[in-house]
Amino acid sequence: MAVRRPEQRAGERGVSAATRRQALFGGLCLCCLPTLGRAAESFSMDEVAPGIFVRRGPDAEASPENNDAIANIGFIVGRDGVLVTESGGSLADGQWLRAEIGKRTDKPIKYVMLTHVHPDHVFGAAAFKADTPTFVGHGMLRGALDARGEFYRKRLVDILGEDRAGTVVYPTLEVKDGAEIDLGDRTLKLTAHGTAHTNCDLSMLDSASGLLFPADLLFVGRIPSLDGSLIGWLKEIERLKGMGASEAVPGHGPTRVKLAPSLGDLARYLTTLRDETRKAVAADTPIERAVTTVAQGEKDKWALFDTYNGRNVTQAYQELEWE
Repeated sequence: MAVRRPEQRAGERGVSAATRRQALFGGLCLCCLPTLGRAAESFSMDEVAPGIFVRRGPDAEASPENNDAIANIGFIVGRDGVLVTESGGSLADGQWLRAEIGKRTDKPIKYVMLTHVHPDHVFGAAAFKADTPTFVGHGMLRGALDARGEFYRKRLVDILGEDRAGTVVYPTLEVKDGAEIDLGDRTLKLTAHGTAHTNCDLSMLDSASGLLFPADLLFVGRIPSLDGSLIGWLKEIERLKGMGASEAVPGHGPTRVKLAPSLGDLARYLTTLRDETRKAVAADTPIERAVTTVAQGEKDKWALFDTYNGRNVTQAYQELEWE
């Protein structure tokens, strides 16, 4: 098993932990952090293609009952070993995934993907430390974890408890532009994206199935959370369209989807968010009013719209008011 053409880059160092108000208005995304009041979910794995297993996360906020297990997570079994596509949202979630892998194969876990900084995608990584895999992340992920990781960890501990929360795990392979991972009978092509959903989004294309794993660059059914650049995300959508895949495993939503219509729905929302925010800025609409008016025509099309659209507007307004 080999990694070809990896780009190594030390991530930029971040700032210290922020307060909740600083998080809301200073760009520290609080999406996917635990809140109270959500019933436990019953999880299972879908074999979406030969050797590829994915668990659908619920369209819900994280809670003590669901262990922050709200993202689509899973693994790919190759001839020479296993690659974990997403590690889960907490130590407890990662341990669940680790057990599911053990039910299906005894091959070694060689790689764990850390697709971006948000806690529902990276805090399960601690469950795989004993396997001594290569933890793979975007070249900017280390800096993002320095800036946010401890804040996220403390929030998880507050809700889940120390024994279930997990710890910050840093990438040991940092992808600056692109890299390939060879599992023996299938190759995974990795792409480090420009600032979009976050500033450290990593996607993956599987040669054997043709499936694209765009992580949270693709939300389906659940409203996307903007934590990077609205203009950049629309740009990266065009890049995803050119990768040659017809189907994908999104970061949130059904475990396997048609890529073109799913990206179309996402682009429609983000374009609406862009255009209506620009109009609000041009009209000198206060941001406090804009968060209640912009993109309201999308309300019935997305789960958790009321939870996240206002923050998306805030992020978009701050980006677009200085165009």
